[in-house]
Amino acid sequence: MNEPILTLRNVRLTLQGNAGPVEILRGITLDVPRGETLGLVGPSGSGKSSLLMLMGGLERATGGTVHALGHDLTAMNEDALARFRRGNMGVVFQSFHLIPTMTALENVATPLELAGARDAFDRAAEELRSVGLGDRMDHYPSQMSGGEQQRVALARASAPRPAILLADEPTGNLDGTTGAAIMKLLFGLRDRHGATLILVTHAPELAERCDRILRLRDGRIEGEERPLRRAAE
Repeated sequence: MNEPILTLRNVRLTLQGNAGPVEILRGITLDVPRGETLGLVGPSGSGKSSLLMLMGGLERATGGTVHALGHDLTAMNEDALARFRRGNMGVVFQSFHLIPTMTALENVATPLELAGARDAFDRAAEELRSVGLGDRMDHYPSQMSGGEQQRVALARASAPRPAILLADEPTGNLDGTTGAAIMKLLFGLRDRHGATLILVTHAPELAERCDRILRLRDGRIEGEERPLRRAAE
């Protein structure tokens, strides 16, 4: 087996609700090998997105440890986590999270500029062309369709060449045809850059393209399977 790029040991997440503490994750132990594509599936409220956020250091575990690329995320402060994500992780959300006052090119170039890349805009343009938006670089999010905005989000996440790519319901806000196109792009970017891809999805056809599927229920791993990966369309 490849060396794990992510290692979780007895990870727990408890949040305070109006009626008292709520257990979101209840002791997750997991290794993610470098280069794997991993799908997280399960009913709403099973803890899928919370687990993804813990893997990315966007949520802090209340118990256990999360290691990524040999670094203990649970021991880092917020500034250290932000620096680590900037250099090692790309995140794609269901709701795009583009900066509305920036063009597509500026949205993609921003994380590269923050990382100190001198060729930020050249690399951003290259990524936008790779997702089919070479003629939309100067458009603002409000001038673009949902599918186009998600393509910008994909380009922004992949432009820094992250070792780990996290996607939370990347096709959830899109129609079937557009979602299928985004799915193809997502796996294409993963293949092109060699990143480890972890995604949360309710779409069986998306999960089945992964090397491994983890099924969550009530904050625990209920089971896993290794589907036959579909050939790229």
